Amino acid sequence: MAGVTSKGGIAIVSLIIVGTLYSTVWAEPEISVRDRKAAEVAITEKSDSASDEYVTHRTALAGEPLHLVFMGRSIDVPAMDRSSVNAITLGGAFYTPKQGETSATPIGALFINRVREEYRTRNVISGFVNDLEYDRSLGNIELVARLENNNILGGQREVVNNREIKSSDAVWGTVIASVGPGLRYKVAPFQTDNDLRLQLLGKVGYFYADRTDDTGPNLVLPPSTMLYGAKLRGRYDGMRRNLMELPHTGMAAGFDLDYMYRAKWADFGTIPEAVFTKEETRDYLQFNGYLMGVSGIPGLSEKNKLFLKIHGGVTNHKSADRYNAITIGGGPLPGETGDLSRADYPGTMFNQVLVSNYAMLALEYRRELAPFIYLHLRETFIWADRAAVTETNQFLFKSSTGAATTIGLDTGFFWDSALYLGYSWDSGFIRNGKSGSGLILTWSKAF
Repeated sequence: MAGVTSKGGIAIVSLIIVGTLYSTVWAEPEISVRDRKAAEVAITEKSDSASDEYVTHRTALAGEPLHLVFMGRSIDVPAMDRSSVNAITLGGAFYTPKQGETSATPIGALFINRVREEYRTRNVISGFVNDLEYDRSLGNIELVARLENNNILGGQREVVNNREIKSSDAVWGTVIASVGPGLRYKVAPFQTDNDLRLQLLGKVGYFYADRTDDTGPNLVLPPSTMLYGAKLRGRYDGMRRNLMELPHTGMAAGFDLDYMYRAKWADFGTIPEAVFTKEETRDYLQFNGYLMGVSGIPGLSEKNKLFLKIHGGVTNHKSADRYNAITIGGGPLPGETGDLSRADYPGTMFNQVLVSNYAMLALEYRRELAPFIYLHLRETFIWADRAAVTETNQFLFKSSTGAATTIGLDTGFFWDSALYLGYSWDSGFIRNGKSGSGLILTWSKAF
């Protein structure tokens, strides 16, 4: 949806950068320190074979006290509190050729995370797009409260053949509050972000839609309405993170089953014959799930990691429309526990790709180049029933496939901060058959 960013640089895009935000939980050690054990082991446990030396390397993990000799300097840092995080991320994504009429997207958001015995709260705040959660603990039982909003200013346009359809311009958004009971159990390796959760939430919200000066005369918008529904959400995170908060070992999985009912609804789409009928789209059921894991490579040290992630989602084809379709976006690769559910296709603009059904596979090799520098190479494959708008402004879903190759670098930076730089090449999924590239750069700092 290129109009999201081409009008006034709206652009505070929060939900696509949570992974980078959380990477600053170790603001000071990420930048300038590392566990000296890797260096000490290499000295004290020398082996005649290169493979033995590789096996003895130990990567420093998030949450550990660190001692490092780096470039002749001895640096000591005590264990850090990963249960209290304030961080900000700024940056941008750039596209060649343009995605619709957009060649760049600014990025910026505030991340606040607290984990206590009596409560947990996780908040991603950008003003236009926010995701706020507060969980009150009663032992293993919790009371969960959430607030989500997506209120992009200005009109949003769909794209066909990588060209914006001006007549599809419309202002629309949602605000949804959720509350309900949940179960949470701590799991190995028993860090701040390792748990098993199951939540059943009741949802109430509001959807609005309005025309703009560019909205086509034959485009009928749905009525603004109250929303009522329920969500069944499950999460498991058994992964251990490294110093840069990147997944280091273990597995994670999760799912969301959402039901939504639109109280006031009507036929909408194009005239004289509406594409979407009230009977088919008034309520809908949607499923999204993911499974991921990271492990070492036999015979090599912890400097070398393999990462696998599978994503999938299903919406009843007849009930899927422009306003409830599954969103696939780009941004830094997810790593923080609350961000793992995000379906990320590298090089994609925020909120651009809408799908009714999809399956995505990502395979990554990651190499530790230095105590606080990680290089990764990722290949992502996708199949989806993707939303498209025809020249006559008819909205439909059609099958599409694609692949993206990504090379990225996570590194510490000056002023106790961190950088992420990633370049992606897409075979044509993003631009309707035309290949292209994307570059993303983000700077993150905890405070």
